[in-house]
Amino acid sequence: MGTAAGPGFDGEVLRRGIEGQTAATLLSLYADDAEIRVVDRNTQPSRPMVLHGRTEIGKMLEDIYGRDMSHKMEQCVVQGDSAAFSESCLYPDGVRVLSESMMSLRDGKIVQQTMIQAWDE
Repeated sequence: MGTAAGPGFDGEVLRRGIEGQTAATLLSLYADDAEIRVVDRNTQPSRPMVLHGRTEIGKMLEDIYGRDMSHKMEQCVVQGDSAAFSESCLYPDGVRVLSESMMSLRDGKIVQQTMIQAWDE
């Protein structure tokens, strides 16, 4: 497990945001014009879910952090204007979710993120 910090973007703040109880800290890391592409069983690579801007991203994060589940950042690497992290989540009934994200950064904020996620079914 490693976390590197680059100028303007701090992997430990990302960890606190992911592992926190609300979406606020995590949302603060996104630029106003950020974009997230989500690829999973329901939104496959040819038709990913794409969210534009902090408002849409915030709605997704509020939904996620409104659920009864825990989040853990497993690993994070920050290098220059790029970052990547692995996250694991656990619902109380034992269902697990894993996600991998690759991000582009500008001025210490996330401007583009591609997230690939899988969960127990």
